[in-house]
Amino acid sequence: MELDEFLKYVGENDELGLLKVKAKSSAPTADEHLLAKFNELNDFVALHHREPEADMANVPEFMLYQRLKAIRANSQQCEQLSEFDIHGLLNVVSALESNQSENFEQKKETHQSKELNSIEDILDDDNLGLLDEGAESIFQLRNVPKTINMPSKIARRERCENFEEFEDLFKACHADLANGERIQQKFTGEQQIQKGQFFILHGVMCYVADMEERTRKNGKVNAKLHLIFENGTESDMLLRSLSTELYKDETGRRILSKSDDALNGMLGIDDDDEASGYIYILQSLSTNPEIRSIKNLYKIGYSTVPVEKRIANASNEPTYLMAPVHHLSTYQCFNMNTQKFENLLHTFFGKACLDVEVVGVGGETHRPREWFIAPLQDIEMAIQLLINGEIINYRFDLALNKIVEK
Repeated sequence: MELDEFLKYVGENDELGLLKVKAKSSAPTADEHLLAKFNELNDFVALHHREPEADMANVPEFMLYQRLKAIRANSQQCEQLSEFDIHGLLNVVSALESNQSENFEQKKETHQSKELNSIEDILDDDNLGLLDEGAESIFQLRNVPKTINMPSKIARRERCENFEEFEDLFKACHADLANGERIQQKFTGEQQIQKGQFFILHGVMCYVADMEERTRKNGKVNAKLHLIFENGTESDMLLRSLSTELYKDETGRRILSKSDDALNGMLGIDDDDEASGYIYILQSLSTNPEIRSIKNLYKIGYSTVPVEKRIANASNEPTYLMAPVHHLSTYQCFNMNTQKFENLLHTFFGKACLDVEVVGVGGETHRPREWFIAPLQDIEMAIQLLINGEIINYRFDLALNKIVEK
């Protein structure tokens, strides 16, 4: 059978349509691309009330600065975008055009001797426009399929139109922090998120201005929040999303009144409660190369006596890998079975347990089962999740080496 006949035969008998090629959707035109890029500049000015600046420490803003600079230098693009210039970003074009000829001659004379000492120098010396943000920009990805299914709605921060109504609250909060009336504490649980509370997320103070009724879906409690940020933006975010971000952010904090004695109040601890032991986290100081080479190796243990007393003889005990240890943190437990608390943590990190044989002082072999290979912040997070009862909604992913939602 000839090739043409074979292809015709296969095509006629392609019942599953495996050989049919779907038509690709047309890509945005150059004009549409230019307008989309310019609208990003409009959005920036609407949010920050200023033009993007040449701040090399802020790469996204610096790229917007370069984009605006390139558009202003292109009279054709300025004319195309004039009706969309709602912030008057292109009003300087006439001045630029009047000096265009003079600037060109100056660039022509100095180009050969110009020194390039920084990224900004390189971008400014782009005479051929190779780095422009136009339709043919080298920074523009093309023909790259989207492989991530994005959610239908993303919590984005937008400019808060009525920020003046909340500004005094932030000023008062800062004043209380300065005089000691308020304190910062590490975020430890979703139940701490309430209307009227302040938090610090990624270095920015935020205020829970509104919180809808909590609902339970698939065994998980959630609620819609309206957050006001000190930088003049606002966002609608779900309770669990804010909680996750605060957990992930090493600098994430809860701000509360010092008089509340919040930690004891959260745990229900008073003078009548009985201390039942300590949960502690240790790091090995072993000189054994096999132990020293393991990153994120920590011991999760419990003791009925103060930890410093418990680890005093660590160098002679197999459970401490026959080596000194560094005491990282301790959690005192009240009115509870501390050993069971420890066992729950061991089960949670079970797949990350260190498998090693240790020879004791008398020559006997031991397999300590309290050492785990997991990031310290995830171990501390697991302890807090266990305290507030949320640990059932999470698991430790060994492949990702971090705590994730179930």
